[in-house]
This record gives sequence, structure tokens and C-alpha cells, in this order.
Amino acid sequence: MPERHGGAKTASGRPPGRTRSHILRKQIIVNSTPNEVRVALLENGVLAEIHIERSGEAAAAGNIYKGKVLRVLPGMQAAFVDLGLEKAGFLHASDVLIPASSEVDEEEVQYDDTQWSGRYLPIEKKVKPGDELVVQIAKEPLGTKGARITTHVSLPGRYLVYMPTGGQIGISKRIESARERRRLRDAITAAKNSDGGVIARTSCEGLSTDDVSADIQALEKGW
Repeated sequence: MPERHGGAKTASGRPPGRTRSHILRKQIIVNSTPNEVRVALLENGVLAEIHIERSGEAAAAGNIYKGKVLRVLPGMQAAFVDLGLEKAGFLHASDVLIPASSEVDEEEVQYDDTQWSGRYLPIEKKVKPGDELVVQIAKEPLGTKGARITTHVSLPGRYLVYMPTGGQIGISKRIESARERRRLRDAITAAKNSDGGVIARTSCEGLSTDDVSADIQALEKGW
């Protein structure tokens, strides 16, 4: 699969700061049968992503819905949300975003480094029956279980991942050059037009500032 790189290049034709050993080689492998299609993405020979679709099954993971909370179960620290699907979605307390603007009684907040937001509130303090939420399917329905859902929405682009409910900027750990990481962080900061968070994927390495900006703008517009 040919790679695309933008921006300045060295005499060898490679982006600055990237040696031959750091060039990311990608392969896409497709295996198809009458009942199933499997697509694998390899990065330098290592499996990075795999997608499986079976006939008669509509893939739901990644879909975004506006749902309504049906029940809140404090004992399970979870809620069930009507998405208009056959089964209600399962929403755990750790997958419910605490809006930065929300009024929270600090005496009820427990700080936990393992939590996405760094703060933990019991589910009954976050949602109640009848609340409407924008959620994304994180895990497909399985058997009698409904889909696992989250309010931490993420939209993958060609080079970036946009998180409209987040605020942080992250860089793929596979981009090892400190100089390149700083360059990408500065490019993302300059291109952002919203408060959403952005993560630079490995394919961002060596990408021009214009291409970074174009991907962010496309994702923000899509949202």
C-alpha cells in the first residue's frame, strides 16, 4: 500500500527526522468467504487493526445515537438506554462523561486515576430515567446482551481521531521523534476550531501542516 507524506523532505526523499528504520510499512489483507469478510491492517508486519463483517449482520460498532435512559441500576453502576434498536444499550458509570460545566458537589466526587475524567461519580448522580444522551456503540450486541455504549464519542479520520466531548491533544506512541511530536502538536493546536480533543495517528508522521488542518476541518464538519 503506497504511503503518502507531505511537507519538507531530505535529500534522500524522506521527511526530516525519519530514518529508513522508522518508515511505516502498511499492508491490507482481505479474506472473503460467502458468509464472512475479514480485513486486516498490518503495520511493519504486525497486526494493527482487524475488521470482521458477517452476512446478515449489520455492523453497529462506532455508530452514534441519541438515546433515552430507561433504567438506572445503582447496584450495577450502570444504566440501560433505549437506542431504537432491538435491545437497549448498556452504559456503565465509567463511560458517562461528566461535563466540565456541570455543577457537581465535590464532597460526592472521588478522584481516581483510572477513570477517563479523573473523577468518579455514582451512576445515579450522572443520569436519571428520561435523560437524553448522545452515545456511541463501543461493543456490538452479543446474544441476549445489548450493545455496550459510551458518551465518549470518537470519530476516526484518515490521519487523526477527533473526540468532540474531549479536550486533550494526543500523539501516537509509535511516533518516537520528540521533534516530530512537538511539530504535530503545534499543527493540531493551530488548526483546531473547537474545544474537542484530537489524537494524531501513526500515519500522521511526516504529514504536512495543510493535511493535518484539512483532516481536522473535515472531522469537525462531520461532527
